Amino acid sequence: MKKNLILTGMMGVGKSTVGKKLSIKLNMEFIDTDKVVEINESMSISEIFKQKGEAHFRGIEKNVCMTILKKKNCVIALGGGAFINSVVREMALNRCVCFWLDIETKLLSKRLLGTKKRPLINSLNLEKSLTAVYEKRKDLYGLADFKIDCNKSSAPLITKKIAKIYETRPN
Repeated sequence: MKKNLILTGMMGVGKSTVGKKLSIKLNMEFIDTDKVVEINESMSISEIFKQKGEAHFRGIEKNVCMTILKKKNCVIALGGGAFINSVVREMALNRCVCFWLDIETKLLSKRLLGTKKRPLINSLNLEKSLTAVYEKRKDLYGLADFKIDCNKSSAPLITKKIAKIYETRPN
């Protein structure tokens, strides 16, 4: 049975895109924790933030992550803030192989321009708000087993690189 492969990093970095490709390449189940939260709550993350607040969302997110992390043979895309939770992070680091998908906020802001589904960023000053979130999180993301630079790579190249590291790492 393979250890779970975790993808963490900023919103919009490509965790879901890369995760789906990795799950096919590695013949593992793919789970996106944000999607599970949305299904469980029957509303989008933006709606959860608006109607119930961030604290409610983080509680649901933690419970979902703790359940999913107990599964085996999965590629798991954690929501951008999930790895910040010390309980989730500790379980992920102890039971899984964690990859931080890192990207410059300038590039990320171009990707997220015009999006309405990211509740923690201010679309009027996108790059500034992304930089503020990134600065708060980067040291915790840096605790992942591997850091993958996504600035000049496509999803297929990132997938190939992660799969190679995952398959050749010592157990």
